[in-house]
Amino acid sequence: MNIVQLQAGSLCEKDEKIVFSCPIRKPAKIVSLCSSKELTKERGYLQYRFGLPGKIELEFPKQREQTQTAFKYSHYFRAQFDLTEISFTQDGHQYAIFDDYNGEQKPVRQEQGIKITPPNGKEITLSCRGKAKAQYEDLAEVFPEP
Repeated sequence: MNIVQLQAGSLCEKDEKIVFSCPIRKPAKIVSLCSSKELTKERGYLQYRFGLPGKIELEFPKQREQTQTAFKYSHYFRAQFDLTEISFTQDGHQYAIFDDYNGEQKPVRQEQGIKITPPNGKEITLSCRGKAKAQYEDLAEVFPEP
């Protein structure tokens, strides 16, 4: 059996880049968005993983090829306000990894996690426990904004 070396606190492998990763409050699982070291419009991959090390429950997309068309990326930024979302759809379920910062509210609100909307439309939000590891800087180049 091939034992995969993971980076601490994530489902990303040692030779991958953590785009987003955090433990969620309930259920006690990890949500990770991992990419190849090099990710461009033409090369590399982005993959969503959910579960626990050695027990991944959902991996999207299954193949690490042409993943650039599988995700949507959006980023909205102004003073004191920063919203990032990376989303995809699988089996009628919409998944949206979000990283929201609102400095206009007192106290300042920062929320990270994943929103899952099943076909019936009842949205479920799984929030990060603590601060997520996140590196989005390459995404704007890779995924054209909608």
